Amino acid sequence: MPHPEESLDDRSEIALQAAQMYYLQDLTMEAIASELHTSRSSVSRLLTHARASGLVDIQIRSPRGRASQLEEELHTKFGLTAHIVPVPDNTSSIDRLERVAMSAARILNRFFDSNMTLGVAWGSTMSAVSHQLIPKETHNSRIVQLNGAGNNQTTGILYASEILRHFGEAFTAEVQQFPVPAFFDDPRTKEALWRERSTKRMLDMQAQMDIVLFGLGSPFAEVPSHVYIGGYLDAEDYRSLTEARVVGDVATVFYRVDGSFRDIALNSRATGPDLDTLRRVPRRVCVASGRAKLPSLRGAIAAGLITDLIVDEGLARRLAELGSLGL
Repeated sequence: MPHPEESLDDRSEIALQAAQMYYLQDLTMEAIASELHTSRSSVSRLLTHARASGLVDIQIRSPRGRASQLEEELHTKFGLTAHIVPVPDNTSSIDRLERVAMSAARILNRFFDSNMTLGVAWGSTMSAVSHQLIPKETHNSRIVQLNGAGNNQTTGILYASEILRHFGEAFTAEVQQFPVPAFFDDPRTKEALWRERSTKRMLDMQAQMDIVLFGLGSPFAEVPSHVYIGGYLDAEDYRSLTEARVVGDVATVFYRVDGSFRDIALNSRATGPDLDTLRRVPRRVCVASGRAKLPSLRGAIAAGLITDLIVDEGLARRLAELGSLGL
């Protein structure tokens, strides 16, 4: 076992040796401990380090390469690729989110690589994912903030930049922040700023995204969506959203359960990408947990926003029970 003063590279080298013996040579922990002249508990810690640092990438494949029946059902009904995370029904909403976020972080590693641009929305779900990311070195890659985070109480820069920083560090990628409010007070202010060259540069990058990763804002969520509790909306905004029958948002752009969004007044002041822009991104990864997210999830699917859905089993079953989006 390396001493505390040994470098991180030394620890990773020993962890790599332990991982190769355990996963590739099928040696027991006792045998590895004997060969490395250390204890079994130290070997266990080395293997944990190997997984956490990305030296080991564990994938599980169902028999004959077939997806689970529930995943196949969701693909047939809604045309999306589901990645279902088994979570017991009695799990707390916080633990449920953490388990889904952990799976999402590992799946993202398979999707994102060098020479790619990843768009990231801020929010409770993305914050959880950002803390579970596994390091993967990439080159010429970018992380792009999808929407502004400021309001009349805070600039939102610290909150959003912390999420983006985790993604940038995990993938050794350039981070492009979007330092504008989440919502403008006047749509004309947004229209004027959107004509500025510095803003157009960000919008151009969003138009070239290879992947977009987002959670679903929802007024019904068990884990409160940040946009609904962070001081972004006032009483008039809530009244407007209720009258418009809004069920959720992606990157602060709101929609109804049927996927419609164009005539929702608040969207004219929102700084998130138009949902038509999102639909043009080749891979659109949605991370959702908790059955209360069902209406928001239905609306996002109806709007054509999702190609890949990372979801807990309970919510996945509720979605499958809908039968079709025509309900």
